Amino acid sequence: MLGFSPGTGGYFIGVSVARNMRVAVVADQTAYHDETAAALRIRNVSQRLAGRGHDVTTFCSQWWGGDESEFDKAGVTYHAITVDLDAPARRWFTRLPQAVRELDPDVIHAAHADPFAILAASLAGSLARIPLVVDWYDVIGAASPWQERAWWVAARAPDVVITPSRLVRTGVREIGRPADDIRVIPTGIDMDQIRAIDPDPLADIVYSRELDEDANLGSLLLGLAELRDMAWEAVVIGDGPFRRDYEDQARDLRIADRIDFVGEQPLERRLAAFKGAHVAVHTARKAPFAIEFLRALACGCVGIAEYHAQSSATELIERRQRGFRVTSDEELAEAIRSAADLDRLDIDEDFARFDQDEVLDRYLECYEDLC
Repeated sequence: MLGFSPGTGGYFIGVSVARNMRVAVVADQTAYHDETAAALRIRNVSQRLAGRGHDVTTFCSQWWGGDESEFDKAGVTYHAITVDLDAPARRWFTRLPQAVRELDPDVIHAAHADPFAILAASLAGSLARIPLVVDWYDVIGAASPWQERAWWVAARAPDVVITPSRLVRTGVREIGRPADDIRVIPTGIDMDQIRAIDPDPLADIVYSRELDEDANLGSLLLGLAELRDMAWEAVVIGDGPFRRDYEDQARDLRIADRIDFVGEQPLERRLAAFKGAHVAVHTARKAPFAIEFLRALACGCVGIAEYHAQSSATELIERRQRGFRVTSDEELAEAIRSAADLDRLDIDEDFARFDQDEVLDRYLECYEDLC
């Protein structure tokens, strides 16, 4: 094992909101349709709001069986506006305003996945005089002229836009939303769960992400190939269409015997691996919010993030002694050498500011400011 001896570790101030609120969440596609990072973020916020005693109803496309228009799960009521994801957008404009009026919420919280759902939520809010918050998770990619126009209008529709990172905030500003109306609220992590997990010393160096076209794991493999003179072991957590290619690259570089590709793992096992490691590396080209990297940092890992224009990972390690921003595999290798001089940790309480309770307080503060 690598001769690493692992160091230490606010971003938020807790806000106590006394009154219970009624929140209307508008999300055409939920995490029960597809567990995307954006959908999971909205679901987790909704469930934690319900856990605090707030009344949460999500207006969405139906994902449950049967003829009932509503379904309760984990304290959240789901109300079907359409029965399928391919329903015409006009159904949202004709059905959502009446559904919102009947609920009479204090605030509407919409996901950004579909500009027409945002505009429907804006119409519902305007008619009922209810403030609208949009959780804008990602930077808008290439779009046709009419799509760009739809996003341009959607960005101006809410009272406040919430983004998970400064990277996404910049993207929303470039669409034309004034900076004063954008709040950065990251995705929360469960610090109590992290504290309770026992470390599993699988490896010194950990990478955790889906191995898709944006994974860019090759940068780490090339960096590790520069360190054959050091004693290290690495683990790659995650699966995807490029896994075989990366395994082949590791063999070509003659480092395959020191890297364990373990595939998808449940959260508990990932956290245990993070707590047992010394370095977490993030090389992906695209990351609106690097939640796995954040978890690894909270588990005490020294963070090494490769800079990419569409990745927010470097935001998590700015001005941190236990963080390295790199731009090449050579710099990555040198950062791993430098990380060996830092103390080994299995928890970094500095990241308690990202705890999901602290993050939820920020959402509630935003709601209260608008109501």
